[in-house]
Amino acid sequence: MIKMLTHIGRYFLMLKEVFNKPLKWSVMRPLIFKEIDDLIIGSLGIVAFISFFVGGVVTIQTALNLTNPLIPKYLIGFATRQSVILEFAPTFISIIMAGKVGSFITSSIGTMRVTEQIDALEVMGVNSLNYLVFPKIIALFFYPFVIGLSMFLGVLGGWIAGVYGGFTSSDEFIQGLQTEFTPFHVTYAFIKTFVFALILATIPSYHGFYMKGGALEVGKASTVSFVWTSVVIILANYILTQLLLSK
Repeated sequence: MIKMLTHIGRYFLMLKEVFNKPLKWSVMRPLIFKEIDDLIIGSLGIVAFISFFVGGVVTIQTALNLTNPLIPKYLIGFATRQSVILEFAPTFISIIMAGKVGSFITSSIGTMRVTEQIDALEVMGVNSLNYLVFPKIIALFFYPFVIGLSMFLGVLGGWIAGVYGGFTSSDEFIQGLQTEFTPFHVTYAFIKTFVFALILATIPSYHGFYMKGGALEVGKASTVSFVWTSVVIILANYILTQLLLSK
């Protein structure tokens, strides 16, 4: 328990230090663009692939469970929309990104720690946390665009699976998408997304920056980073759902 509190305290001290002694914009700008390319653009392919096919699976499973002829077919589209927007896109994709993006962040910073590049930055008087972590935080502000794409492709995959699989008609599926639509559900999803983006940028950075040892420990730190990032995302998801959706 004491060890966990120590880690939490060090984590918040790290966040404070990230915004101290910021580098000049001319130095920070190329770092930010590089992180956007690595963390956001580099993730679009896997997110698009998973979202499309999982959306289709959600639709098929929903259709196969609605066997009662009295249940209208438009509920297939309704269930797909609710599943994709409320949980699948913001939460499930974020856990996948904890494995892809989080491990990449931890291993890249951890490698710099092992090869003493971070020590060299500090000797030169550079705020190493601002140099390494701040561009990742800014880059992941674009993370909601990834989740927006995931929502669209999840629903599109569901529509294709439902219509071309013979489970529902296009009109019924679209009717289900429009039935009892609550705009705040989209707002809720993007609020979660911003919180998850901060988690994805900072917890893996913490594990990479404060790791000790050699090359073997870099792999271990990446694994621990993925576990803790996933745990915190799930806990944050529970808390935000209670705060934003419960009445």
